[in-house]
Amino acid sequence: MADVNRGNRPLSPHLQIYRWQVPMLTSILTRISGNALVVAAALIVWWLLAAATSESYFAVADAVLRSWLGKLVFLGSIWAIWYHFLAGLRHLYYDSGRGLDIPTAEKLGWGCIIGSVVLTLLTVIIL
Repeated sequence: MADVNRGNRPLSPHLQIYRWQVPMLTSILTRISGNALVVAAALIVWWLLAAATSESYFAVADAVLRSWLGKLVFLGSIWAIWYHFLAGLRHLYYDSGRGLDIPTAEKLGWGCIIGSVVLTLLTVIIL
């Protein structure tokens, strides 16, 4: 193995001086929202299986989904659906070779975040 002088190498940026960037945030949110949608889908499947199993088991599953926690999970799922949809449109735009410069990528990232919140609020108001 080569003799490497590790004392003169630059250190990774520390979190106190490293600034979060919008594309980094949107990438993390895309992964989180995708996993949240899997959890919501599992809850819906559980509710449907409980409906097919017995009346008492369905009552338990229905109570969980209608509780404040279930409503919070489904509110988050509505946001995740809208965010995932807008992020997918953004990536289609990226795949065409456009919007890859930093200012445009940041604007598109903020558009996904703000747009998903606005669309979630509109969905909740309408439904």
